[in-house]
Amino acid sequence: MSGNDVELLTRLLAGEQQAFRELVATYQGAMRAVAYAIVGSRNADEVVQDAWLAVVRNLEGFQQRSSLKTWLLTITANTAKTRLKQNRREVLLDDLPGPHGSVGGERFAADGHWQTPPNAWHEDSPEALLSEEELRQCLEKTLASLSEMQASVLLLRERQGLELEEICNLLELSLSNVRVLLHRARLKVFATLEHFEETGQC
Repeated sequence: MSGNDVELLTRLLAGEQQAFRELVATYQGAMRAVAYAIVGSRNADEVVQDAWLAVVRNLEGFQQRSSLKTWLLTITANTAKTRLKQNRREVLLDDLPGPHGSVGGERFAADGHWQTPPNAWHEDSPEALLSEEELRQCLEKTLASLSEMQASVLLLRERQGLELEEICNLLELSLSNVRVLLHRARLKVFATLEHFEETGQC
């Protein structure tokens, strides 16, 4: 653990309320993102509340083998998966259909970063701002249309910046499956961006 984690944990174990408030302020957003990725927005807040209860109950048993963040997100993921009451689903690589026709792997480099990035957007007028809001709504619809696992991997990687190995552990998926899920989800998002740029519509 980092020095900050050790210091915060010491204060937490001493029962300092301010330390717990700092813990919540620091990690609540990331925990909700994990919960949202797994169970969706309707149950995310309840999952996070249950996860915090589990944190309080198990704080003294924390072995400090990982960072506080990793421990908290693992508890959140386990709580969310319990809420779903369903088994882990592996995605067969050969069975994944190619989305959106010709939008293909040439968009991404081997390391998963953009090879052909979308054009930059400039919000310097009311019309552009309106267009940005319409695009945001369009992207949210695209996210909602993704499979559960695709949305989970995309949100954890792009919104929370988790490493692929961390996502594998949280969602109990193999690295190859995580990479394919992320790739397919990115392709769908890119297709939405491309279509909106060309037509101004979702």
